[in-house]
Amino acid sequence: MSLPATGEQFELRHDDQRAVVVEVGGALREYTVGEHDVLDGFALDERSDGGRGQPLMPWPNRLCDGRYAWDGQTLQLALNDTKFGHAIHGLVRWRNWQVLAWEPSRITFGLRLFPMTGYPFTLGLTIDYELSDAGLRVCARAENLGATACPYGVGFHPYVTVGGMIDAARLSLPAERVLIPDERLIPVSSQPVAGTPYDFRAPREIGSLVLDACFHQFARDDDGRARVTLTGAESDVTVWLGDAYHYVMLYTGDTLAPERRRRALAVEPMSCPPNAFASAEGVIRLEPMQTHTAEWGIESRSGLGAPAV
Repeated sequence: MSLPATGEQFELRHDDQRAVVVEVGGALREYTVGEHDVLDGFALDERSDGGRGQPLMPWPNRLCDGRYAWDGQTLQLALNDTKFGHAIHGLVRWRNWQVLAWEPSRITFGLRLFPMTGYPFTLGLTIDYELSDAGLRVCARAENLGATACPYGVGFHPYVTVGGMIDAARLSLPAERVLIPDERLIPVSSQPVAGTPYDFRAPREIGSLVLDACFHQFARDDDGRARVTLTGAESDVTVWLGDAYHYVMLYTGDTLAPERRRRALAVEPMSCPPNAFASAEGVIRLEPMQTHTAEWGIESRSGLGAPAV
């Protein structure tokens, strides 16, 4: 019997919620609440495309030319962003994660990342996925198992959907600033969102706006979480960011295959911005035996009726 393209499949359930996470990449393939798809995932016989549902460790997004300096070393990673010539989205997306614990509504994956060209460090990584009355919670931990300090960052790449194309969906994003990239999508500056098309502090329709942008400086709620909400005619989806996530990338999917474009919004929690290993902006310095923990999650409601104009 042939295996699915993403290896073993693990189903989680809680009341009317259902999620499927997979061996390859420890990725989140499906998440539904009742009859509504919360994520635009990928099929059982498909690989993840466009980073769909994948964890991004030990760095998220692009690293310019795959090159960075760390404690007196100049390090060169393999270039897997073939369009722009960068290293992108870390080193664990296509690795086989091991199940450490599995219950009906919760699973823990683990992976040991050993030294390699461009990242000569050892990490012990775990990801918890858990369904509860509060929705989906995702907790990523990284422990430095090596003898020297290492650079680290974390992100995730879910595509959220409220049904149909996203142009008519309303977006709420409590971010004060957006990063300005160069022609190779590497940040060169930051500017306030006020007075720009990127200001979603008050909810409004996405319309035809093309988003592949990184936002930061969040207003946070009383629980310390920043919330990014997409609202459609019949449901809304909120991606919340715990205090370890200081950036979020929003991507409308305009460069994906035609059948995938603008049918979901990638809302990518990130602990650091693109090119962080090179710029040193937001990079976590993990000392030997030190652990970093980062949480994010999804809240979803259905039966809303048409959104207000």
